[in-house]
Amino acid sequence: MAEQKKEKDPLKEASEDISHHFKTLVNARDLDSLKQTQHLILGRLQDSNAVLSHFNEYSENCYAEVSGDLTKTTRVLKSMKSDLDYIFQKLRSMKSRILATYPDAFPDDSKGEILDRRPDLELPQ
Repeated sequence: MAEQKKEKDPLKEASEDISHHFKTLVNARDLDSLKQTQHLILGRLQDSNAVLSHFNEYSENCYAEVSGDLTKTTRVLKSMKSDLDYIFQKLRSMKSRILATYPDAFPDDSKGEILDRRPDLELPQ
């Protein structure tokens, strides 16, 4: 055990010596200025964090208020889309039957292949 103390003492002395050399490399005023700047930045970050937390709570409350309406409106729009798809399908079949029975029923430019020119809103643009 006495041998371990003798080994630790030179290590402790060396570490203290290195620590002293590092202290002489850095100016105390610079360290104080750095600490003040860090505290200023910390205060600003804490203020920003508080503002963002408040905004998140506000946004969450707003979303809770409108989410029911959004869900309901989405269901209505999907229902309307399927109804309109059905209507356009029926119109296309009626128009093709009319064209088969009465070839002169529509102007010449509409006699070509009947195309659905509506954009597909479910596909990404």
